[in-house]
Amino acid sequence: MADTQAQQSTPPRYIVVEGPIGVGKTSLARRLAASFNYDTLLENSADNPFLGRFYHSPQQLALATQLFFLFQRAQQLQQLRQNDLFEPVRVADFLLDKDRLFARQNLDADEFALYEKVYAHLSIDAPTPDLVIYLQAPVEVLMQRIQQRGIPAEQLIKEDYLINLSNAYTDFFHYYDTSALLVVNSGDADFINNDEHYDLLLKQVLSLRKGTRSYFNPAPSLLL
Repeated sequence: MADTQAQQSTPPRYIVVEGPIGVGKTSLARRLAASFNYDTLLENSADNPFLGRFYHSPQQLALATQLFFLFQRAQQLQQLRQNDLFEPVRVADFLLDKDRLFARQNLDADEFALYEKVYAHLSIDAPTPDLVIYLQAPVEVLMQRIQQRGIPAEQLIKEDYLINLSNAYTDFFHYYDTSALLVVNSGDADFINNDEHYDLLLKQVLSLRKGTRSYFNPAPSLLL
């Protein structure tokens, strides 16, 4: 059913799925890309040589971890600009603006000032998404999903860190107005393994108009 819906309506051409660690943004980005026959633009967290050690020693490795991600994301987006002669059709699992969100969360004042100088000198010409899907879920759900996917380094993530990160995302998207925005409460939903849940979300994606903001908070009775 989901694939038929995708064919009947014209989806946004550049979609970004965002949200805190464990919310399921990469899995949803892949499924949306498959439905629309789009390419994907995904974070390569496994390529960051500092990330595993960051979870062990956050204060010592925060700046190196953050700068690696910044350079990596900037390179991906610049290549996207250079390689596409026409407007891209893609689903991404990161928004460049969120890099600064993590930087504020992880760096001390002096490190963040240095980060800001590096960011300013990169002159990143990032394409603007047509739609951003912001996935939310309670912290206890995020913790459960992180444990279930079993990435060793992530098992060191503390609940307090996820609380602060989730609050930072909420504040960021409260003021976000660059693209159409769909805020999704995904705590009780399974958009990957349950086709009915996914179809409900897909209807929201296909009905959202350019420049608008919408909230999708599916009632538990609809997700049975």
